[in-house]
Amino acid sequence: MRLDPFYLIVDSTAWIERLVPLGVKLVQLRIKDMPEAALRDEIRRTRTVCAGAGCQLIVNDYWRIAIDEGCDFVHLGQEDLADADVAAIRAAGMKLGISTHDEAELETALAAQPDYVALGPVYPTVLKQMKWAPQGLDRLSAWRKRIGTLPLVAIGGLTVERLEGVFAHGADSAAVVTDITRNPDPEARTRAWIAATERRRQPL
Repeated sequence: MRLDPFYLIVDSTAWIERLVPLGVKLVQLRIKDMPEAALRDEIRRTRTVCAGAGCQLIVNDYWRIAIDEGCDFVHLGQEDLADADVAAIRAAGMKLGISTHDEAELETALAAQPDYVALGPVYPTVLKQMKWAPQGLDRLSAWRKRIGTLPLVAIGGLTVERLEGVFAHGADSAAVVTDITRNPDPEARTRAWIAATERRRQPL
C-alpha cells in the first residue's frame, strides 16, 4: 500500500470542504467530543466530499461508527487501540493506521499488523500537550529500519520547510495540522504542501 506524501489532518467537515478540492489526496478527520448523531453527519458529509475528489478519508478513533458508515480506513492512538476490536475492523475490510511514540508502542502497533505506523512528534508541536519529547529525525530512521516496507508517517511540528528532512530519514508521508489550519492563508499553504510533495507522488 502507498500513502500520498501529504497527509492532512483536520477536525471538521468544513475544513475538508475547503481544502480537499484544492488537490488533497489523503485526509484524516480527527474530531473529539462530539455527540454521536453530529459525528455521524460529519463523517457522511466528509465521505461525500472525499469520494468526489478522489481523496482517501481516514477516520480517527471512532472505528465502530466508521464501520457503520461504510468507511474503509481508520486511525487509532494507543489508548484507542487497546479498546478496539481489531478483528472486527479487519472483518469490515478496513485499513488501519496506528500512532507510536516509543519502542513499546511500536511493538504493540506491529502486533496489530497495521497498514501504516505514525511516529511523533518529530518536532515540537503546539497542537496538544505531549508527554514525549520531540523524536527527531534519527528516530524516524530507526523506525524505518524496524518496520521494513510498512508505510511510515511522520507527524508533529512539520512544515513545508522541514519536509525534505523527514523524507530523507525514511518517512513515506508527512502529516500536518497547524502549519495549514493556523496559517493566515490555509488555501495557499495547502497548495504549497501539494507542490512540495509533488515529485514524491505516484499515480494510484
